[in-house]
Parts: sequence; C-alpha cells; structure tokens
Amino acid sequence: MADEFWPGRRVMVTGGGGFLGQAVVKRLRAAGADQIFVPRSKDYDLRTKDGIDRALADGDPQMVLHLAAVVGGIGANRENPGRFFYENAIMGIQLMVQARLAGVEKFVTIGTVCAYPKFTPVPFREEDLWNGYPEETNAPYGLAKRMLLVQGQAYRAQYGFNAIYLLPVNLYGPGDNFDPRSSHVIPALIKKCVDARGSGADHIDVWGTGSASREFLYVDDAADGIVLAAERYDGADPVNLGTGQEITIRDLVRLIAEITGFKGEVRWDPPKPDGQPRRALDTKLAAATFGFNAATRLRAGLRRTIDAYSPAIATLRAEGGLPCP
Repeated sequence: MADEFWPGRRVMVTGGGGFLGQAVVKRLRAAGADQIFVPRSKDYDLRTKDGIDRALADGDPQMVLHLAAVVGGIGANRENPGRFFYENAIMGIQLMVQARLAGVEKFVTIGTVCAYPKFTPVPFREEDLWNGYPEETNAPYGLAKRMLLVQGQAYRAQYGFNAIYLLPVNLYGPGDNFDPRSSHVIPALIKKCVDARGSGADHIDVWGTGSASREFLYVDDAADGIVLAAERYDGADPVNLGTGQEITIRDLVRLIAEITGFKGEVRWDPPKPDGQPRRALDTKLAAATFGFNAATRLRAGLRRTIDAYSPAIATLRAEGGLPCP
C-alpha cells in the first residue's frame, strides 16, 4: 500500500468504534492515516439529518467510509425486520446525500452478502446481485443495503460522485459480538462450546440442520480489503470481499468443537431456519482491481478468535492441555 496516499487525508469512519470499524481504523493508521474522525453514536445519531450534518461539519472529511449498520444473526433479523430495514436505509441514504452536498470526494459503502438473492449460484458473482430476492429472514436488511448501491451509482451518473460499494461475506474475529440475542453464527457457536465445556454440559443445541454452507472472512483481512479499495478502486460496480472458501455449518460446528475442546453431543433443531442454503463468493474482481487476497485461513482465524474470547482455553492450549490445531 502506498503510504503517501493517507497522511494528511481527512477520513471519516462511521461505525469506527465497532467490530469491523476498529480493525479498519487500526489498518488506516498503519497505512499512515493521521486525520481519522470517528463519529460516536452517543454524540452523533446518524439516523437523523442533524446528526449527520454535525458529524460532517466536525470531521470535514475528504473521504467517508460508511461501516455503521444495525446488524444481527438470523434471530435478530426475524425479530427486527422493520427496524433493520429503516435504520440501515435511512442512515446510508441521508449520509450519502449530505456527504455529496458537503463536497466529500469519495464515499465507500460497506454492503452485505445478505443482499444477494436466496438461490444465487455458487460462487456468487457481482453480476448476480439483481437476479432474485434475498433470503427471507434477512431480506429487509439486505435490500436496505442493496439500495445504497443504487444510490451510489445514480449519484455517480448524475453528479460525478465517486461512490464505491463493497460486499463483504460473513465476518468473524477477536472482539466480535458474543451476545446470544444478536450474535452471528461463529461467535454464537464459540460461546455455546466454551460455555458447555466450562459447565461440563454433555451437549449443545444448534439451530437448523447444519446443511447450509457459509464463507467467513477474518476481520483484519476485511479491513485490509476495505482500505485497499478506498485507496485504489474508483469503479461503479460492486466488488465482493471474501476468501472464496465454503464450509457447511455442520463442519463448522465440528471445527469449533475441536478447537475449544468440547467433546459433547451436537443436537440439531431442524424446525429452526438454516438461512440461505449456500453462500460463497467469487473474489476474482477484488484481486484484479485493487489487489486484495485474504490471508487468514479459517482454522487459524477461529483459533485466534477462540483464544481471545476464552483466555482459559488459550492458557490450557499453551500448557499442552489442548491440541494446537
């Protein structure tokens, strides 16, 4: 990465205090960015025009990286479809409007793999984005995010506004959300296995059948991709960020159980939803346009995540009480 690009450049990172945002801010600093503004939700409500206007005035950014989002796993999406649609849509739409009017030079929107149609052929290619309706449990969130691609392309066509759109696959890593009411699949499974191991429970319960597949991107790799795109990519087309590697939920559970040392039974709950049947991205465009290739293998990333979440397991592994997968 060319360090001369970032020093002196004023960058606003919405959601910069969150899971992905902290990794992006860290990566920006490593690249030489020294004028980073993170509007905190307690000070700036980005769902309102007033909050957005004040953030843009205080940060005076040349570039906006829009990472802020209202997110959750399948359960949270089922319980909050209206909230997830409205808050993600209104925040992104108003922010892009006001950023353009404020003279922001570049706007980077972080979309979601949930925007893809439910039965998209694997691997998901960017041109497949409009070939159907998203999986029902997260469609409101996915469509709200998809609309920001439309807005960015429309603003580029009418106003020459440099808006780009990135589609990261499911993220994971140290510092993820482990709250069982709203967590995504990896932190939810890690918590189940760690808690069961700690309590001596003989089983864990897992939603669905385990047949669905997913792709997972380590959070630091996602941050690398976002910063590379912010620096090097100025195109209208959306770009996937992922690893291109697919794993079934059943195999994921086995892997997490192995790394945590949980040896009990996994009890599946088939009436609960599996979500989208398969999910894996074609990542060729990111490699070709701004040189992004994910560096972290799933097993290694899971071990780092588990050890950060449970220091007791990390200590046990260091003392030889667990294998070093």
